[in-house]
Amino acid sequence: MRDIITISFNSEESLIIACDNSGAIGMKQQDSVHVPYETVAYYSFRVAVMECIAAGANPISVILHNFCGNEPWEELLQGIKKGLRELGLKGVSITGSTESNFSLLQSAVGLIVIGRKSTGKKKEFPFSDKVRFAVIGLPLVGNEVMDQTDDIAPLSVFYEISHANDVMIWPVGSKGILAELNQIFPNERFNQEMVSTSVDVGKSSGPSTCFIVVYHVDQEENVRMIAGRFFLPLQIKRR
Repeated sequence: MRDIITISFNSEESLIIACDNSGAIGMKQQDSVHVPYETVAYYSFRVAVMECIAAGANPISVILHNFCGNEPWEELLQGIKKGLRELGLKGVSITGSTESNFSLLQSAVGLIVIGRKSTGKKKEFPFSDKVRFAVIGLPLVGNEVMDQTDDIAPLSVFYEISHANDVMIWPVGSKGILAELNQIFPNERFNQEMVSTSVDVGKSSGPSTCFIVVYHVDQEENVRMIAGRFFLPLQIKRR
């Protein structure tokens, strides 16, 4: 299961709610990772919006929970707007709130993305010989995210692949590629020896710097063309 909530509000549409948060990342003296607040918001938005889109929804609203103070608000907004521009999304409303009564020693941000999904829109694949796999981008975490930006799967690539036929996408989070594969196919049980790829399948992908693509064999050329240099083949040995 994805890290989302699905709320059906009529027979034709559902709301998809996805979220992310970050702590001790920002510009306060006691933060563990020091980066601009635009970057903090961009990557929190990235995680939530990827989960929302992967679930088949079109994002319609973003809610920002800011515990960094009043001054960073505009910078945080710019990070969200940067992500929306990369996705080519317009008309997405942004709202939120700032904790201004008390000052925290470390930065903290929470972010929610709400999307609208057609009830019948579903992309799920059974595990079979007709299915292929790939990782798009590298799993990165902490300071690697800032040092290896050229290895991060672009949101524009993620969005384009999400609209391809016979394709399912799955963002990789802090538990790594192998853990996500076992969520995609809950009736299977994969271990590290069964998965062959050039990246560490147990490593955290931090703010979803990479994602898994599951696709029908006929879509191989199309997925490779869209992903370009970010395409990394992944093979799973059957028991």
